[in-house]
Amino acid sequence: MADQNLKPEIFELSNGTMNVQLTNLGCTIISLSVPGKDGALADVVLGLDSVESYQKGLAPYFGCIVGRVANRIKEGKFTLDGVEYSLPLNKPPNSLHGGNIGYDKKVWEVVEYKKGENPSITFKYHSHDGEEGYPGDITVTATYTLISATTMRLDMEGVPKDKPTIINLAQHTYWNLAGHNSGDVLNHSIQIWGDHVTPVDQNTVPTGEIMPVKGTPFDFTTENRIGNTIGQVGMGYDHNYVLDCGDEKAGLKHAAKVRDPSSSRVLNLWTNAPGMQFYTANYVNGVNGKGGAVYGKHAGLCLETQGFPNAINQPNFPSVVVRPGEKYQHSMLFEFSIE
Repeated sequence: MADQNLKPEIFELSNGTMNVQLTNLGCTIISLSVPGKDGALADVVLGLDSVESYQKGLAPYFGCIVGRVANRIKEGKFTLDGVEYSLPLNKPPNSLHGGNIGYDKKVWEVVEYKKGENPSITFKYHSHDGEEGYPGDITVTATYTLISATTMRLDMEGVPKDKPTIINLAQHTYWNLAGHNSGDVLNHSIQIWGDHVTPVDQNTVPTGEIMPVKGTPFDFTTENRIGNTIGQVGMGYDHNYVLDCGDEKAGLKHAAKVRDPSSSRVLNLWTNAPGMQFYTANYVNGVNGKGGAVYGKHAGLCLETQGFPNAINQPNFPSVVVRPGEKYQHSMLFEFSIE
């Protein structure tokens, strides 16, 4: 097993306008710097100072790819082809983001690293049958590419070997378009191209219902300041939106648009996933971040495009089952601009 000898390293993608630092530990985005008004560069992702800090588990999923299955699986149980599987309950009473040692905690292999005008890096991970309780061997790859001056693309693939399994990868960056150390994101405004959410029970697992957002604090079908309605949804937003009304571009649907008034930075997100978890860092509390920053509640926001949470146990949700001969494929575009 050559995989045992892989070491976490830091890699850079830069095209002269945008600069991204990543590590092969969890395919994690450590920093991402883009210009705001007057050309001022700022790092707009929450992160830690060293790879060692990530290894110690000091980040609440900052910047990483989570898998084999993102989000919650109810009571860590599911049945596939008549066989029942049990997963670790790492967020009792549920299994979250792949279990105790999910893909975010694995060191991935770097299989391609290109510099130049459209720099890219491809990470690869072999996940074995039975890992964290999941069935089937799969090979997963993730490629980050700077496709234009201020646009980053992520392409993720999962290929099962000889057994059916469930796959649902998500990119878990916490964004703060004013700069990672600028305080909370309550002044950001967001538009989400979702007319429905999947409401949750007291353990934050979807009930199976598909609820219209119209007339609720979940309605971001037109752009709205996050701080205006966050007080009406308990601790904050942590909900899966059904991406059912976005225009398309290159086979990807418009998922969200986030705007920060102080820097004029805008992030448009496009994806081919059916859902997106909108999360406002409700559980972040005094995390020691990069450059002496301390991140508090709502210090960032996550836009985790994904299959619906607990989909394997909800027959009316889009399926996350992937069988041999099929391929899981999940892409997203992060487009930065100034408005």
